[in-house]
Amino acid sequence: MRTNRMFWAILLVGLGFLFLANNLGLISVNVWGLIWPAFLILMGISFLLGSARSSEEMVLEKGTIALEGAERATVTVKHGAGKLTVNSSAESGTLASGMFANGLDARVKRDGNQLNVIMKSHSPVFPEVMFPWNWTSGKGFQWDFGFTKSIPLNLVFETGAVDAHLDLADLQVKDLLLKTGASSTNLTLPAEAGLTQVKVEAGAAAVIIRVPEGVAARMKTDVGLAAVSVNKSRFPKINGYYQSADYESAENKADIRIEAGLGSIEIL
Repeated sequence: MRTNRMFWAILLVGLGFLFLANNLGLISVNVWGLIWPAFLILMGISFLLGSARSSEEMVLEKGTIALEGAERATVTVKHGAGKLTVNSSAESGTLASGMFANGLDARVKRDGNQLNVIMKSHSPVFPEVMFPWNWTSGKGFQWDFGFTKSIPLNLVFETGAVDAHLDLADLQVKDLLLKTGASSTNLTLPAEAGLTQVKVEAGAAAVIIRVPEGVAARMKTDVGLAAVSVNKSRFPKINGYYQSADYESAENKADIRIEAGLGSIEIL
């Protein structure tokens, strides 16, 4: 924890000197414009340093959540730091299955024909969140698992310092909430789920959202210093929304709401 505090102290002092020098006229730069690129560089360096460490310390354990005849499920995935890979590869008869560093703590409640599940790690994530150089280290939290394709899902992802790849193309996701902090997230939306309600709440994050071909979308953005890039050939702006021309009549579509502070949002 001393190392963690030292890292953040040096970072804050450095930013303070930049603002002071800029206010005194000693330098003439857009300090706010430097913060996000610098943050991304630090993230990149931390990932490289972490990847260079031995993976022998990482303990990957298989985890499963039984489906038990449920007809739908609401799942909250709490992942503080590390790497998160999610797809549709769940084993037959399971709601979710895969490999989990430090093990999986799954809390399951049944409500009629629905499962309500919270997925989180057995190990505390606070040190990992506080010290970026641990994000991808051998002691980082690497999760690689899949959900079932057989039932409708409501998914909530609560992530911190995460490199996340969420491929939901083959899943029946009806409602999706992504709450993420200082992270990089690559999200592919469902291809044949009917209407999917999507909400993204991002802090200092880089988020890429892929809308599969044949899926219409309507999106509304509320951003602070975040940069937003939208494929306007697919989603022209109409009355304050980016929207597919055939949104109202489309069988498969996504209604997307994005709230972001600092970072970048790209919609493809």
